[in-house]
Amino acid sequence: MVSGASGTARGLRPSAARAIRRCGRPDLGAALPEGAAILPAQALGELFNVLTRKLLRSREVARTAVLEWADSFEVADSSWPAYQAALDLCTDHGLQVRDALILSVAAENQCRILLSEDLQHGFTWRGVTVVNPFAEPRDALLVRALQTR
Repeated sequence: MVSGASGTARGLRPSAARAIRRCGRPDLGAALPEGAAILPAQALGELFNVLTRKLLRSREVARTAVLEWADSFEVADSSWPAYQAALDLCTDHGLQVRDALILSVAAENQCRILLSEDLQHGFTWRGVTVVNPFAEPRDALLVRALQTR
């Protein structure tokens, strides 16, 4: 997630930049201002599942990766109000509960952009717009967020 705040111009912590480089978007790691991104705790659980179930990494390797991401960004916990809003998203928009919770936590933390290749690119809810970080051309919202550096 990219927060609504512009953050500072110092850049990401080195571990965050490494984590983003490994996921295939090194340009984001170099461009996001420090403090401009937060990570929903739910997304860390999804990362663990992808690493162990789809990529067949060991649980130890997956745990290390999850902890590195958690050390690299502010982690946003899921609250009961966020979960209630996620249930509304599931009911009203047909989202899966895990995706709805991530979007709801983004809104609860006043994010403007949610980076996701799983949710519908351009979907906006409570001021949060889903942006696929791999889409070309790059989304105008993401371009503006990166220019605030």
